[in-house]
Amino acid sequence: MHDLIIRNGSVCDGSGIPARVADVAVDHGVITKVGRVTGRGRTEIDAEGHLVTPGFVDIHTHFDGQVSWDPQLTPSCWHGVTSVVMGNCGVGFAPARPDRHEWLIGLMEGVEDIPGASLSEGITWEWETFPEYLDAVERVPRVMDVAAQVPHGALRAYVMGERGADNEPPTEDDLRRMCELVREGLDAGAIGFSTSRTLTHLAITGAPVPGTFAAEDELFALGGVLGEVGTGVFQLVPLGAGGEKVDDPLGEIKWMRRLSAAVRRPITFGLFQNDNDPDGWRELLQIAEDAVAEGADLHPQVAGRPFSVIISLDSTHPFHKRPSYKKIAHLPAPERRVAMRDPALRERILAERPENADPRSALFPQGYERHFPMESTSPDYEPAADQSFDALARRTGANPEALIYDFLTSEDTSGMIFRPLLGYAEYTLDPIREMLLHPQAVLGLSDAGAHCRLICDASTPTSMLTHWARDRARGERLPLEFVVKKQTSEPARLYGLRDRGLLRPGYRADINVIDLDRLTLRSPEFVHDLPAGGGRLIQKADGYAATIVAGEITFRDGEATGALPGKLVRGTRPGPVVL
Repeated sequence: MHDLIIRNGSVCDGSGIPARVADVAVDHGVITKVGRVTGRGRTEIDAEGHLVTPGFVDIHTHFDGQVSWDPQLTPSCWHGVTSVVMGNCGVGFAPARPDRHEWLIGLMEGVEDIPGASLSEGITWEWETFPEYLDAVERVPRVMDVAAQVPHGALRAYVMGERGADNEPPTEDDLRRMCELVREGLDAGAIGFSTSRTLTHLAITGAPVPGTFAAEDELFALGGVLGEVGTGVFQLVPLGAGGEKVDDPLGEIKWMRRLSAAVRRPITFGLFQNDNDPDGWRELLQIAEDAVAEGADLHPQVAGRPFSVIISLDSTHPFHKRPSYKKIAHLPAPERRVAMRDPALRERILAERPENADPRSALFPQGYERHFPMESTSPDYEPAADQSFDALARRTGANPEALIYDFLTSEDTSGMIFRPLLGYAEYTLDPIREMLLHPQAVLGLSDAGAHCRLICDASTPTSMLTHWARDRARGERLPLEFVVKKQTSEPARLYGLRDRGLLRPGYRADINVIDLDRLTLRSPEFVHDLPAGGGRLIQKADGYAATIVAGEITFRDGEATGALPGKLVRGTRPGPVVL
């Protein structure tokens, strides 16, 4: 008698080998057999006609605060994710002196667009040190496993106070103390260290993230701790990754290459196609590949779809800083929508220019050639250029801003506009496909839990299956087995999570049962379900028949079962994953 048997599914085991029809038996939270299982199970799932995969591993999330109040870690739990890594981009909430709580919240709010009021109300602050933070995270049951990295911004503020927050260089004593705390974090179970160097990552005050301008001696000292301990990944968003122009596009990867080779630890860094240099990513991929011969281990972290914002009356839009609009901005979105249909107000808003434009907007083209209407169901993340509001305006002789205004305020549309910022310079996802196929590239950058008002990429695991493996029409698709491997065994292996990512005996029973034919992404929606009534974009999916974590069914047909088997994953000294 097995605890659980999943019968007759098309098993795509995460290794990249072709899928095969098989049963999967689970006992005590561990896979015990894959093949023909003749015994019975206390619980059985009929997976005939369904895809059976390992649970998805999302290595780029910002659930650092949400772990305090949300045992489900929505929206990732709706997309087959069973393990997440948080503490990315140098921001997080530990270590944290009691008088720095609000400052850390402001840093996270500015960089990751998580409502500060929600963080203030929701975070429990049961810790000061990083080990105490891990202990607090471990005490909360949840539907999935979580792992954490030591964030550079919090570390600098803890050790250096205002000097660290202001990006002053550390003294020898400062640097020694920071290294001690990174080591303490790794010894307690951190699985990496993170930092940010892009000029687009700003605190709520407009100040760059602490560590943005760190010199090589600081970076190499902190990275050197990972080498000394023999564990952990060095994660960063490099200068230029956010779309800003840089004098030396290869400057960042040069020091990463030397650091990784020196400390013998992997480095993963965000990589997007940049409109300022649409082909620059190819050279970075080649350098990452060439660096392997020197003992470096560089993993460009790439997205499964363009880095985009979703424009709506609930988030941002071309009119939100115009004087006449600001007079009604306090109204609930439905009331604003009605008010904006008034012809006189419409005329005034369209005639005005914005006040106090966001300085980061200068990084991206200001026309409407990359503004696309989103469908109410099954949104398209690879629209053709002729679908943009700019193209529609040219065809009809209309004003593109007027078209956008009417789309946002109509009752007959989704009211949401897809606006790619990075990764869509050529109106095709062919560059992203090429990145995904690169042997050093790892899938990430979902930013789950972050960018609440603007971005909804936590659903990337689902679109990887629907768009890349099944539906893509404007170019070549990717093999299903490759897509599954890309979000299971590959990210698990990078972060040393050796017990998951494969459907093999002895591996942790984190499993998805998916009706691939029916798998569908719903349209994003804006809800107010965060603490203090904070708002965010969420996106659900249809077609996940079951998600299983450590042998327990956490979701059936998209609905939570109430099981909370998730735990904190503490890092260990890495070993090989044999595929």
